Amino acid sequence: MQRREMLAAGSAALFGLSTFPCSWLAAAPRNKQKLLYFTRSVEYEHSVIAPGDDGRSHSERILSQLGEKAGFTVEATKDGRVFDGDLAQYDALVFYSCGDMFQPSVRGTPPMSAEGRKRLVDAVAAGRPLVALHSACYWGRDADPDDPYLAMVGAEFVSHGAQQNAAMKVVSPDFPGTKGLGPSFQLVDEWYAMKDFADNLHVVLVQDTEGMKGEMYQRPPFPATWARMHERGRVFFCSMGHREDVWTNRIFQQILLGGIAWALGNVDADIRPNIKQVTPQAEPVRT
Repeated sequence: MQRREMLAAGSAALFGLSTFPCSWLAAAPRNKQKLLYFTRSVEYEHSVIAPGDDGRSHSERILSQLGEKAGFTVEATKDGRVFDGDLAQYDALVFYSCGDMFQPSVRGTPPMSAEGRKRLVDAVAAGRPLVALHSACYWGRDADPDDPYLAMVGAEFVSHGAQQNAAMKVVSPDFPGTKGLGPSFQLVDEWYAMKDFADNLHVVLVQDTEGMKGEMYQRPPFPATWARMHERGRVFFCSMGHREDVWTNRIFQQILLGGIAWALGNVDADIRPNIKQVTPQAEPVRT
């Protein structure tokens, strides 16, 4: 997609924001809520988080524009030292990270410290909301499955195949952001295969693997978007968001805003665990 076409699509998609309910997005009248958008990449930098001519990435611009409608502001950084600072100033933490945060990044930004990771996990456990997108379930090639960060997100990345058109089944139609999507929808994206799912996931979207190309998808349907509690903290994860045109897509924006609104506590939802009911064979066969 050319830059001009991308911007036009983004404007059209954002204009379409007024066509679905926004009344539950913003908090009660007060100062705007503040989101930290952490986009540090260690092994691979996705194009949607690469800085543009103005220093902001495609996804940061979209998220900021959505925030103007929904009542939040966005502070973006790739500096891992942010977690050594005051996390209480942020109403929610939004991650689009990739790889071991303790290692040098592709842009040379400072890494997260071991104490920073502890403060992050402790902050979410104490009630700081976390929204994790796409590659935020990938903590590194040699990730420990018992890593506290992965346990907090609720699953671990396995692999992905070629970008392709695939279906998402909507299994929680009352969750914020799913209104009007119907029983399923289709998008072209880079689809993540995952494993080691937490048993308290409230699955919102299921990856329909039927007809998908790639060995990693030759398995029963598995969770792709979910909400869960990490002790007192609300955690929302969505596997979508690799492509620029996904970020300008009304469906993705609607789902993202719904997840953010729930994570911030601006709207409540029934998030009783349903993973065993909607994806009873979620885990890949271990060989």
